[in-house]
Amino acid sequence: MDIIIRKVLKDDAYEYAVNHIKCWQDAYKGVIPDDYLDSMSTELEQRAERNRQFLAEPGDCDYCCAELDGEMVGRLVFGKSHDDDKTDVGEIHAIYLLAEFWGKGYGKQMMDYALAELTRLGYNEVTIWVFRENKRGRQFYEKHGFLADGKEMELEFGKPLKCMRYTLSIQ
Repeated sequence: MDIIIRKVLKDDAYEYAVNHIKCWQDAYKGVIPDDYLDSMSTELEQRAERNRQFLAEPGDCDYCCAELDGEMVGRLVFGKSHDDDKTDVGEIHAIYLLAEFWGKGYGKQMMDYALAELTRLGYNEVTIWVFRENKRGRQFYEKHGFLADGKEMELEFGKPLKCMRYTLSIQ
């Protein structure tokens, strides 16, 4: 069964925040410390309010969700790259599914959707950032043709984490 991918509406802000937290807790177990992941739930109302704000004025990103039988099972954010050295490049800023939907082809549907939209928007190249320790994510991107381009950064999520940039030529 195919998922439905649609733009997130302002009325979806709370559910989108719930999905964001649960997807992170699923995807980053063993990568980000448990206490950080657990504490995300205490910020649900604040995240929902931030969602309402950016969904009212989304800027240069498209915020989408994946639904299956009316349930929000994933999230997808794509648009212009925010990297200083990739100013005319598209970026997948977020692509997540709840763990119970992994390995069923839904991630591929989401990736195909994002790449088609970025192509439609005129981008010839797409980037995505991934935690070095996120082996599952890295394998997923590599399976879809993305390659690490050597650019890295460090972010703090309960501990310092190295991120790697992956790129893909499209069109």
